[in-house]
Amino acid sequence: MTRTHLTTIAAVFSLGIALPVQAENIDHVRQLLSTRQCANCELSSAGLVLAQLSGANLAGANLAGANLSQANLAGADLTNANLAGASLSGANLAGAKLTNANIQGADLTRSYLVGADLTGTQIETAAIHGAVGLPTSAGNAEMFYQMAMEAGKRRQYETAIANFNQALVRKPDSAPALIGRAMARLELGDQKGAIQDSEQAAALFDRQGDAANAKSAVALAQGLKNPPDQQRRGNNFGQSLINVVGGLLQMFLTR
Repeated sequence: MTRTHLTTIAAVFSLGIALPVQAENIDHVRQLLSTRQCANCELSSAGLVLAQLSGANLAGANLAGANLSQANLAGADLTNANLAGASLSGANLAGAKLTNANIQGADLTRSYLVGADLTGTQIETAAIHGAVGLPTSAGNAEMFYQMAMEAGKRRQYETAIANFNQALVRKPDSAPALIGRAMARLELGDQKGAIQDSEQAAALFDRQGDAANAKSAVALAQGLKNPPDQQRRGNNFGQSLINVVGGLLQMFLTR
């Protein structure tokens, strides 16, 4: 079967954060590195790349714009800390307390969050691509759905699938997420998975009273199972599927 290129899935998820320009308090930086006790410290814009801060007390600290990339913050107390715009890319935050922390615009990509407490944080405003161990209580289905759509636009289909999975963990009855995952799987050559997702989506659409999209999802599944003989070997099969799911794609772009 000729692979289809359903690359019209697209969404824009962007966030621009303006942060005040401040400098860290050098004495506070030294205190943190020597004692790991720096509650309510002024550490904005501090350079703390690879810093060994496991178990550190940073409750209430101002770390806005700080660079904590690949820092070890396992078990650290960051309760009420200001991490707006901070880089925590690749940081170890296992078991860290981030209760009510401000992580607006923070970079948590590829961070390790197993056991972290994110109660009261607005994870929706942070970059979390590739984060490991993100609690299911963090974020919502809509956020991960939009992230999946953005990844699909960039043709990063594995990433799209991972985010659709997260959306479905939080909202198992999300038929749009199933259809989106079906299309991403199809792009990766997983026809069986695409059929399964399409059929499940059709059942959910039907159960939710969305007859038009249920019909489109059924048509997609049937088209994948039994492509017309004259199109199996040609280049028209992908276009045929696009026509079948045109209504579904339009729905994605408006949700």
